Amino acid sequence: MTSLLHEPHHDGSPLYVGDEVPTLGWSTQVRVRTAADDPVEAMWIRTTYDAEPTFHPCAVVAHEGDTVWWEGTLPVHNPVTHYRFLLAHGSEQRWLTGAGVSDHDVPDAFDFRITAHAAAPDWGRDAVVYQIFPDRFARSAAADERPTPHWAVPAAWDDEVVFEGSDPHTPLQFFGGDLDGIVDHLDHIGEVGATVVYTTPVFPGESNHRYNASTFDGVDPLLGGDEAYARLSTAVHERGWRLLGDLTTNHTGDTHEWFTSAVADPESPTRDWYYFRHDGSYECWMGHGTLPKLNLAHPGLRAAMVEGPDSVVARWLRPPYDVDGWRIDVANMTGRLGRVDVNQEVARALRATADAERPDPLVIGEHNHDASSDLDGDGWHGTMNYSGFSWPVWSWLRAPETAARPFGRPVQVPRRGGPLVHRSLREWLARYGWRAASQSWNILGSHDSARIRTVVGSGEAQRVAAGLQFTLPGVPMIFAGDEIGLEGVLGEDSRRPMPWDRPDEWDRETMATYAALARLRTEHDALRRGGLRWAHVDDDALVFVREHPAGSLLVAARRAAGPEIELPSGLLGLADGTALLDTSGRGEKLAAADDVVTLPAVDGPTLAVWAL
Repeated sequence: MTSLLHEPHHDGSPLYVGDEVPTLGWSTQVRVRTAADDPVEAMWIRTTYDAEPTFHPCAVVAHEGDTVWWEGTLPVHNPVTHYRFLLAHGSEQRWLTGAGVSDHDVPDAFDFRITAHAAAPDWGRDAVVYQIFPDRFARSAAADERPTPHWAVPAAWDDEVVFEGSDPHTPLQFFGGDLDGIVDHLDHIGEVGATVVYTTPVFPGESNHRYNASTFDGVDPLLGGDEAYARLSTAVHERGWRLLGDLTTNHTGDTHEWFTSAVADPESPTRDWYYFRHDGSYECWMGHGTLPKLNLAHPGLRAAMVEGPDSVVARWLRPPYDVDGWRIDVANMTGRLGRVDVNQEVARALRATADAERPDPLVIGEHNHDASSDLDGDGWHGTMNYSGFSWPVWSWLRAPETAARPFGRPVQVPRRGGPLVHRSLREWLARYGWRAASQSWNILGSHDSARIRTVVGSGEAQRVAAGLQFTLPGVPMIFAGDEIGLEGVLGEDSRRPMPWDRPDEWDRETMATYAALARLRTEHDALRRGGLRWAHVDDDALVFVREHPAGSLLVAARRAAGPEIELPSGLLGLADGTALLDTSGRGEKLAAADDVVTLPAVDGPTLAVWAL
């Protein structure tokens, strides 16, 4: 029987790499697993020394049943070290890269990578993140006492959301959620299993989303002001959780004090903090005049925004707010305009500022396509992983007739079979590198996208999606409401208020699945730090092993009814498997017989996890 388990395998996890954060100028040991019946005669590490290829031999160090372990020494000469393996058998040669095995010469794009730069803090790597859009999460009693702002269109909590982009009311519809409302519902967040509360911006801005900040010097009074933010921070930290802010480093609002000063006076010190043209017009985000673009090549703006103890980045990381880090909005465009590109300088400066203020800050950059060139380890710790996780999972589980509209695409996300989805997941993991991908957020949706429930069309399919979110490498980020099955056809519509007063509408089974998955992630190192070895893929099934010295798990995701799946027990490393979670409710135990492990047939979408 041939399966994916027969393929030579390496990844960045502890079973295969001696030191995830090696010391620059030193070396680390790397290992490759091959099948005993794979006739590999010799193996080398191919890396680069100042961009010049060099080869380093590997040797067999162990035989374990049907597995042969090879080991070699990888020199870490550059801060980011790229490497691959050359496997030889007679006159035949194969390359092993992060994208898999190839019998022809392939570009370096998918080479493994290891970085000597510091990793993300453990709390960020091990987290379950819960995203909140404050205007739509919850209203405290104090919210009723606040006047409606002049720019807003007031809405009752149960009103329908205006979500057509052409409707001028879309960014102005005001439901009045606030920060004390979040505090009132921390018990719910705890039931879901979250350990990090991430809110979209809390600075004042003349919109319900607040990505058009009017100032960075204080929290919006409509949310309760600075005092409410301090109360939220205290309440979150008392539970042992973390709090993440959201910062727009790419632009401000056109009502921001820096911008209004620049418009009023061409000699203003903040004039060059923006990109004004000779006719008085200015660069802005994607043609939206209310979002003037910041010129982060200017040292004055750098000091005000991202560099040093007096910057916006630093101020909110200190008491009484004690924000534990930032999600950076439009991080991919920050510092980039035409021939200007100071993006990585800004990322490094922002990270250094955060490191100077706190011992363990987290910095995540929004990036909705290929972020690989921005994730070398000394800037953003990771990204919101749309390309490497969301799009592949959406395309595998998308309901054929869904009304969901894709984020950033002119056509619907295609529905694809398992082999193509597997290839996409594998290539993106290779492109980002093991550590950056493991520190990035696995998102099934956000305030900018359709809801996962609307994409996949059923609770059963959503629970499979959630299973992949929690069991593939990466940090799960839940958009508030996903756990109870909220729907939305696109980003604006997905921002429906939480139906606290309509608990009969909640999908309790789905919420229980999220909670169970969060517990599994907390209890098993394999789901937070383990490797990823693919075992079986077909159109309707994705089966993989998360490997870790403390114990390994087998995960089977099925998008439709399907037959039994047979796996070679020796290469799987399984004598028996105890069911830890099974969304079908059966929870069958696995046992090896005649060198084969048989996964049970299923009659619909299911996610099952076994301890090996």
